[in-house]
Amino acid sequence: MIRHTVVFNLKHAHGSLMEKAFLRDAMVLKEIPGVKKFEQLRQTSKKNDYEFGFSMEFADQAAYTAYNEHAKHVKFVRERWDREVEKFLEIDYEPL
Repeated sequence: MIRHTVVFNLKHAHGSLMEKAFLRDAMVLKEIPGVKKFEQLRQTSKKNDYEFGFSMEFADQAAYTAYNEHAKHVKFVRERWDREVEKFLEIDYEPL
């Protein structure tokens, strides 16, 4: 199993319609085959300055690779993520 996580900040003002639209439109990632336990998260800790997180799981490396290469993911990254995300940190985990 691979748990894919990313924490990020958007360029949009907090609570803005553009912020809400980005989060709404990101739900397309949940529809990609192989994605399990998709979550959108809001940061609550003061230990870092990221505002949002996405988390999802994949059965194996093949499922994760297929997700990364899927047309919906590629389109979302190109048309939304690259333009609207100010900064991010991606971390992928496998159980020990």
